[in-house]
Amino acid sequence: MRLRRSLLTVAGVAVTAIALSACASGSTDDSAAAPTSATDGSFPVTIEHAFGETVIESDPQRVATWGWGSTEAAIAVGVYPVAVAEQLWTVGAGNYLPWVEEAYEAEGVELPALLSDPEGGAAVPYEEFIEAAPDLILAPYSGLTEEQYDTLSEIAPVVAYPEAAWTTPWDETIRLTAEALGREAEGDAVLDTIDGQLAAAAEAHPEFAGKTFAGIWDGDGSVSVYTPADPRVAILTELGLEIAPAVSELDTSDGGFYYELSYEKLDALQTDFILNYAASKADAEAVLTKPELQAVPAIAAGKVAQVYDPVTVSSVSPPTALSFDWEGGMPALIDAIAAVVQ
Repeated sequence: MRLRRSLLTVAGVAVTAIALSACASGSTDDSAAAPTSATDGSFPVTIEHAFGETVIESDPQRVATWGWGSTEAAIAVGVYPVAVAEQLWTVGAGNYLPWVEEAYEAEGVELPALLSDPEGGAAVPYEEFIEAAPDLILAPYSGLTEEQYDTLSEIAPVVAYPEAAWTTPWDETIRLTAEALGREAEGDAVLDTIDGQLAAAAEAHPEFAGKTFAGIWDGDGSVSVYTPADPRVAILTELGLEIAPAVSELDTSDGGFYYELSYEKLDALQTDFILNYAASKADAEAVLTKPELQAVPAIAAGKVAQVYDPVTVSSVSPPTALSFDWEGGMPALIDAIAAVVQ
């Protein structure tokens, strides 16, 4: 089951059906969320990606985002999109990610239109994109197919992912977004701040160095294991942690961001500790006692760091330009890992 990356991103988990409005919410008039002019870039800008290259002729004034992370990256460099993908699993229909909503309110900018996304990126609401009238569509961390990319490109220039769907590194999402908006200096400043935070966390936790882990989501008869291509686990290597070699040895994804590992093979998942993502505290606690999962040596030994509930999982899956400092997100995850490693 292929849901939006941040949820499995919730692979194997049944998502409750949510009644959706026929049209995206929010205003699309010219006064809504208009960005200021680019401060350091010159146009045109050419971005290469998996489907070729995109030329952005002039400073975008109405930006739409699709997928994950580019909304926050745009805001972090001073551009407030006029339309963004809804995040049903995280906050439900008609709501905004809390760190995104706070950013708009703090700046006094009208909230963007919500683009319907009931299938976690599998279906693109073209008519809603047309209604939003963007002059640039940012989707550097998304699941766009080439057909979807081609259709969206008839509406506005589209920046897709560099290599494969849902595998763009967290920092590359920020860099590509800033470059497309002509704000590379601002993007570099954002990255420098985050790099400093990661370096400080690594220095504060020397016990992380060389410790191996595997990130999982428990399903029915199998666990989803995140590969090194997935940014949510790759970013933790910045702290000195290492993705367990067994994760790659058991990988059947053919370059994907996760794969399914049957319960019968769990004993092969050798690692110092497990990082478990779950939809609720109850689900997280169940992992510790579920008989089938005791085949994982680290789980049997109680070496499990937990991150659960939709907002918290999303804040670190992977963290975005606005969610690194989110309360209960990365700082709490680092503390949880420290408790397990120690």
